[in-house]
Amino acid sequence: MSSSDSKKTDAPSGMRRGLTSYGDTGFSLFLRKAFIKGAGLTDDALSRPVVGIANTGSAYNPCHGNAPQLIEAVKRGVMLAGGLPVDFPTISVHESFAAPTSMYLRNLMSMDTEEMIRAQPMDAVVLIGGCDKTVPAQLMGAASAGIPAIQLVTGSMLTGGHRGERVGACTDCRRFWGKYRADEIDDQEIADVNNQLVASVGTCSVMGTASTMACIAEALGMMLPGGASPPAVTADRMRIAEQTGTQAVRMIAQQLTPNRILTPKAFENALRVLLAIGGSTNGIVHLTAVAGRLGIEVDMAAFDRIGRETPVLVDLKPSGQHYMEDFHKAGGMRTLLRELRPLLHLDALTVTGRTLGEEMDADRPPFKQDVIRAFDNPIYAQGGIAVLRGNLAPGGAIIKQSAASPTLMEHEGRAVVFENLEDLAARVDAPDLDVNADDIMVLKNIGPTGAPGMPEAGYMPIPMKLARAGVKDMVRISDGRMSGTASGTIVLHVTPESAIGGPLGLVKTGDRIRLSVRERSLTLLVDEADLAARKAAWQAPGERPGDDRGYRKLFLTTVTQADKGVDFDFLRSTGKGGATPLPPKK
Repeated sequence: MSSSDSKKTDAPSGMRRGLTSYGDTGFSLFLRKAFIKGAGLTDDALSRPVVGIANTGSAYNPCHGNAPQLIEAVKRGVMLAGGLPVDFPTISVHESFAAPTSMYLRNLMSMDTEEMIRAQPMDAVVLIGGCDKTVPAQLMGAASAGIPAIQLVTGSMLTGGHRGERVGACTDCRRFWGKYRADEIDDQEIADVNNQLVASVGTCSVMGTASTMACIAEALGMMLPGGASPPAVTADRMRIAEQTGTQAVRMIAQQLTPNRILTPKAFENALRVLLAIGGSTNGIVHLTAVAGRLGIEVDMAAFDRIGRETPVLVDLKPSGQHYMEDFHKAGGMRTLLRELRPLLHLDALTVTGRTLGEEMDADRPPFKQDVIRAFDNPIYAQGGIAVLRGNLAPGGAIIKQSAASPTLMEHEGRAVVFENLEDLAARVDAPDLDVNADDIMVLKNIGPTGAPGMPEAGYMPIPMKLARAGVKDMVRISDGRMSGTASGTIVLHVTPESAIGGPLGLVKTGDRIRLSVRERSLTLLVDEADLAARKAAWQAPGERPGDDRGYRKLFLTTVTQADKGVDFDFLRSTGKGGATPLPPKK
């Protein structure tokens, strides 16, 4: 080590960033280099810009099963650009393997990501995520950490085949399970299809939350153009990974930090894309959380306004028929953005250092395909998600109208109430359950604090006796979430949640509820005096085992409601970054 290494006074970079505190900066650098040279690195390597690579590979996370190959490709790209790649592990969260729900751990993963970026020497970071909560957690952490960051997703799985039918997770998981519950298929067939629904590593093959967040990350400008759609096990995915590593090095010189990219205009572009792809309802919660890290408020009234003018253009399950493989072959986000161009902020900056408009101008010409519709020939005339308000949801609620039954979107019915997840599990399939097809199922206490973690239980199963009678959909209302792969007339994210005294907690079986998607309203038809009496008698749920310690206590005491992204209050920025979507142009 030369003496100049310990005497430089310019802004620290590379291995000189964030030195461990020993009271002697020269010794701190000396010791750091001594240890990392144990891995065989030279002074030449250690003099290069350092690109950290967040490794979320885990045997519990098959969505990230290609992480080792992606890391090697990113490293190649970093080295080709003259940088030093250093991969490091963080928490990995998989939707089907995390109890009580992956959403419960999203904020913990975001904190892990942020603190590891801050604690370790890196000039830029590549974020490798995929399964539902991992990409928002990484974007949240990177937004707070503040160094140049670029997102790389693992990519979608391939589709499988079952008795001559193409199938893929997880919309088809729910479809076949519904058939099994209704006695339409037997034990052997449900076992057979279970082997075919996930044909490779990678994220869900439909426009679920993982695919939605991939598209959103590209729309935000935090991902290389064309990076959202290549399937996990393709050469296209490996090439994007290499190019991502190269771009990460270039971002260092330009100091392309997240706050320069994640602006109100960028978030509006992403919200437009969320609507146009018929994306997961979880996308709005995650975008709100990422925006909150930068002091940007998501205006739900404005979101609903742009939803009325942004059509659904992508014909993918659960709102359409195709799969992510088909979306990629149709041109992916490039094709979609071309159709949405008149609605987008083209001056929004991207990780390439160029604007969205400049990237679109340099893009390849369009070609004929049938997965992404032209703007004037939509799948659905309005955006996939509508915002509801009323005395049952004074803070708002949402419905994925593109995946709902048209005949149920204007509906009044009798409430059939389940107090919590345990009550639902115990009674929903009881032969004597007092329920009819035109009733409205209500599930309480599955919000951020009620469950805890706001699980995807809002997709309540159709009671078995109705399923066996051929009922495929009912209006269902809760303060929880549902998987982006699910469909049905399902009202979600009712705010404030029932566990903290929201009106949903006051609903009783037999009450009448009116849903009007046309009027954007959700109304409990009970007179105000009766509601006031119920409110006075309401008691909060009691403390559960484990509520008083550890991460659970931190979660329960600091988590915000759905309209604030279900982030921890102390992680949200205290600055004023404006609001999104922006007011309409005059």
